[in-house]
Amino acid sequence: MRLNLFWKLGLAFFALLLAVLLPIDFYAERALRRNYERAGFEQLHAIARIALADPPQGSSLSPAHPEESAGLPSWVARMSASGVRVTVITSDGKVLADSQSDTSTMENHAARPEIRDALANGEGQSIRHSVTLNRDLLYYAARLPAAGGPPVVLRFALPAQAPDEELWDFRRRLWLSSFVMLLVTGVVSLLISRSFSDRVDRLTRFSLRVAEGDFRPIEADRSGDDMETLAASLNETAARLDRTIRTLTEERNLSSAILGSMVEGVAVVNASERLVFANPGFAEILGLDVPPQSGRALVEVVRQTELIEAVRRVLKGEPRVEAEIVTGTLRQRFFAATVASVHAADASGAIIVLHDITELRKLERVRRDFVANVSHELRTPLTAIQGFSETLLAGALDDPQNRVRFLEIILEHSKRLARLTDDLLMLSKMDADRLNLEISRLSVSQFVESCVETTQRPAAEKDLRVSVNLAQCLPDIAADRRRLAEILQNLLDNAIQYTPPGGQIMVSASADSDEVTFTVSDTGIGIPQADQPRIFERFYRVDVARSREVGGTGLGLAIAKHLVEVHGGRIWVDSEVGQGSQFHFTVPIFDPERASSRNGR
Repeated sequence: MRLNLFWKLGLAFFALLLAVLLPIDFYAERALRRNYERAGFEQLHAIARIALADPPQGSSLSPAHPEESAGLPSWVARMSASGVRVTVITSDGKVLADSQSDTSTMENHAARPEIRDALANGEGQSIRHSVTLNRDLLYYAARLPAAGGPPVVLRFALPAQAPDEELWDFRRRLWLSSFVMLLVTGVVSLLISRSFSDRVDRLTRFSLRVAEGDFRPIEADRSGDDMETLAASLNETAARLDRTIRTLTEERNLSSAILGSMVEGVAVVNASERLVFANPGFAEILGLDVPPQSGRALVEVVRQTELIEAVRRVLKGEPRVEAEIVTGTLRQRFFAATVASVHAADASGAIIVLHDITELRKLERVRRDFVANVSHELRTPLTAIQGFSETLLAGALDDPQNRVRFLEIILEHSKRLARLTDDLLMLSKMDADRLNLEISRLSVSQFVESCVETTQRPAAEKDLRVSVNLAQCLPDIAADRRRLAEILQNLLDNAIQYTPPGGQIMVSASADSDEVTFTVSDTGIGIPQADQPRIFERFYRVDVARSREVGGTGLGLAIAKHLVEVHGGRIWVDSEVGQGSQFHFTVPIFDPERASSRNGR
């Protein structure tokens, strides 16, 4: 059973008190016994001196004449009046007289130590058990010379029980006072230990509160001792821990917020190729619903062998490895992976940073395609113009039948070059943000009817029916009429070009709280799903041969997208091969303040 500090201190005080009292009792007993014996022998020695100064008279001490020793008993009785036992013994050990026993029943005392010492040295003493009285006695013997015969021994004795009784009385008083002292000191010590243990318990509870995250300071007890100093030290320690933990928590939250908001994927891998941390961006890049849990093996999460190999190279000792990984099949995404080694205390690992470079690769592809397409688009009309010009110069100028046809071809290709140049200049202005818009209040119905009216003739030539379906009470829009007409006209021209004869084209519009959505629907050939994300790229054609056959530059939808975005709207397409296409674009509803700000561009 575990004892608390209160009982430990109480028992310690009790044991200490016993440890002091027991030696006191032991040494006090010995000291008192020695003092009593010394006092007893001194008393016997004094009585012996008196007896030697007043010895028995006559021949009463002669063992040869016992009938003449009638005066010896009276002398013995007078000497024993002081309370001591008096015995007269001859040199051969015969007891002549004894104050407490019948001499006829007493044995020879020649072998008694005090008798031998007295006969040999004049006096002797001992402490031993009396066979006659069956008790312990203090003996003192003195040699008394006898006239005309051998000496006799006068022996005096005191009972040894007297010191035992006094010692017991002393011990009783000692233990009684000790018990009282033990009781008083025990109560005091228990109170002190109780107070001390309570203070220790307070500090213990405080330390447990600190361990659980409660850093409120403990109230000082104002005792002025080391416990108060300890409490103050613990309060200061708790305050520092609180500040440190708050700082670490803020830094951790800040780091988590930063890593969580990063679009780049960040992950930390330990030396065993297991994930220690991964932010949401890392999970999004890998196509995971949630960030992978800490402790999962890297190969269970990452399927890109290039990334795994880069991590292993870093874990083997390379400080930094860069690689490029590709995810997805239909819609590929490109990421620049940087893997660097990290060291913390005794642990080591690698940190992975995935940076999305899909747009960069897309722009590089667009740039390459743009250069190639521009070169191709320019080469075709220039080659035709150059060829027919050389043909005319070579003599065909004098051929009336072919001269006009060649000149018409040169003119057509010149117009195509002009359209291509105008489109490129338009895109250049849009890229440089130098396109000025004249935003005005525009009626949707009037705008749509004017554009559809322009389209009716080429649609009729191809046996196409163009219809309009506008919602009731459409609000006015804020747009540049000429630029918006270019957008709608481009979509209508594309619908005419890619819709077989007998098809239908419909222009519709609907409104919500902030914008009006225009839709150009057709029953044309449609656009494959894989090509839909790229149809707004420059020079991108789904059907290259057909596009060039109708004289398209491949820049119409790219220009339309830029113009819609400049107006503050968006454009998209819904299409299915063989079922036709629906092009949608939005234009903000007219707002005087917004219109004035856009007119300043």
